Amino acid sequence: MTTGTSTSTGTSTGTAPGPATVLAWRDYDPAACELPGMFLGELATPGPLPGAGDRLWHLGARRVRLPGTVDLSAGTDPARAAATVNALSLVRDLTARAVLVEWDLRLGPAAAGDDWQVLSHLQPPRRIEGPAGSDEALTAWRRGHYLCKCLWRKGPGFVQIRDRRWGELRRFTADEPEYEAAIERLAYGAPAPSVPSAVLDDFRGERLVLDVGPLAWWVPYRISRWLQESMAI
Repeated sequence: MTTGTSTSTGTSTGTAPGPATVLAWRDYDPAACELPGMFLGELATPGPLPGAGDRLWHLGARRVRLPGTVDLSAGTDPARAAATVNALSLVRDLTARAVLVEWDLRLGPAAAGDDWQVLSHLQPPRRIEGPAGSDEALTAWRRGHYLCKCLWRKGPGFVQIRDRRWGELRRFTADEPEYEAAIERLAYGAPAPSVPSAVLDDFRGERLVLDVGPLAWWVPYRISRWLQESMAI
């Protein structure tokens, strides 16, 4: 396999902020969120995007609403692609924390019928805009969603991805250091040429990265809360 480093070329979006502000509450239940003191207000996304989900969690956020629509129809515009990747990263990281995320998704006009399944490990959006069949896709997403559906973990000298987005368990394990470096590079979006092509092709073949304009983005989350004992996942 082609080797490389995570810092050879290109610029990651990982130091960019996520959505400028979010609405946040201290509880998952909308009825409980109506009680005095449960609304945290409109919060500026705290600090750089890596770790923003953790910081919102430690602020007490258990329900978070993103502004606007996460747009996968942005084409090749770099700024729009970066905004989309940043929003998806926040949804992913909050999902890993088992935070209830309220967000909207727009699929591209040429999206295939199963394209939504690439993101089906994330907290389901409130609505999907796009091709015919979006309502059916959203219903299937909501019915099939659970925590730990597509995750990655780091062991001593290897990385492993466990993926159930298509029903059965698929495992991808790599002990070559360039794979771990690539995951770190892709975590918050990176120009595709900045990642070794052989590694990126492997990830694309397993649909573990999503191409958003000129950026490639790492899809699985690194789990923060286990659904059950880790040996059963």
